[in-house]
Amino acid sequence: MTKPTLASLARDLAEGRTTSQRLTEDCLAAIDDQNGEGARAFLHVDREAAQAQARAVDLLRTGGATPPSRYAGIPISIKDLFDIAGQVTRAGSMALDGASPATEDAETVARLRRAGFVFIGRTNMSEFAFSGVGTNPHYGTPLGIWDRASQRIPGGSSAGAAVSVTDSMAFGALGTDTGGSCRIPAAFNGLVGYKPTARRVPLKGALPLSFSLDSIGPIAGTVACCAALDAILANESEPELDGLSLDGVRFAVPNNFVVNDLDAAVSADFQSALSRLSRAGARISNINLSELDTIPQINALGGFAAAESYAWHCKLLDRKGDAYDPRVRVRVERGAKQSAADYIELCNARARFIAAMEKKLAPYDAMLMPTVPIVAPRIEELIADDAFARINLLVLRNPSVINLLDGCAISIPMHEDGEAPAGISLAAPGGHDRHIFRLAAAASALLSR
Repeated sequence: MTKPTLASLARDLAEGRTTSQRLTEDCLAAIDDQNGEGARAFLHVDREAAQAQARAVDLLRTGGATPPSRYAGIPISIKDLFDIAGQVTRAGSMALDGASPATEDAETVARLRRAGFVFIGRTNMSEFAFSGVGTNPHYGTPLGIWDRASQRIPGGSSAGAAVSVTDSMAFGALGTDTGGSCRIPAAFNGLVGYKPTARRVPLKGALPLSFSLDSIGPIAGTVACCAALDAILANESEPELDGLSLDGVRFAVPNNFVVNDLDAAVSADFQSALSRLSRAGARISNINLSELDTIPQINALGGFAAAESYAWHCKLLDRKGDAYDPRVRVRVERGAKQSAADYIELCNARARFIAAMEKKLAPYDAMLMPTVPIVAPRIEELIADDAFARINLLVLRNPSVINLLDGCAISIPMHEDGEAPAGISLAAPGGHDRHIFRLAAAASALLSR
């Protein structure tokens, strides 16, 4: 069955076909399902607060008052990386168990609260957002939606965020994206995930991984749902998504780096998607982006994530390093080995990368690539440390290009029904968010038929 969108839920609420209380109770029931993933997808369920929020919004509507937005009363989930007043932000870690509760909402949480969304709970994640696979040894790993019997990874780091949406425990999710953490779990679970131009959405109140690369974005069922949430997060008007023809749209497809080592299913889905876009009139150009091949060298010492996370974690590591996931700790501690000169050269290398990429992408409306080179692997495939490291790097490889570029990107499903979920990304340099949403809406409508 087709799941409701934010727009359809808003209409149902406005016209009295449902209530916020009913939507909230349905989400809570899905979380409580003993056969479901609620216990692993959520680290904290705001049961009483959510029910109180829902009742308040319903009273506004029945009393004839204007709700704060048309989406008021719709339940969404919040990644455990965001401050919510009165709650402890653990970031999926046990090292922050004794931390003081937040005194105020993160700015993005405050914007969603002002719009009237119901916060159903805090979602599980890779510890401190430091992996693209979504596993968590402390609180368990929520299973991805595909082939659940074989126990596949959900993608990360916004793991519980994606599963909360696939399993109807929320109708949208607030996540973060430092190297693909919204787009990877979206791709693995047949959802839409968005990474905005970072400067559009304030980071205040979100626990940092890398302040140079962090961005805050939504995960939801459709492009329009993500566009609606993004507009609220960025304090902008919603973009107009209808009416864009793909005829004559110029897409650049790199023939290097991001198309290496694709598994057979992703490669077939990607070629099928390109063929369908081409038949719709899109002009697809295969180009060599030699700059992409320099990324491993740029990040050879651990990149921004290692350097900037170590600056935040060093004191906590001294006190509670034994509470960290060892796989996270070893990556954070790589930052201790970077000198000031190393970091300055890293910043300069990124500036050169951005300038060169923007010049080459200037003639095109967007760049296309598989969001992730592989379909979701089984959790058991990541048991060995070397396998975990290899798969994590491969999963992060493509989406992290856009974070380094300081760009914007969206992942939309490109697989056939019944097959392993896979995503195609539409990306552009920073500042082209509204155009990317319009292109994605048109492409998604085509690929979903």
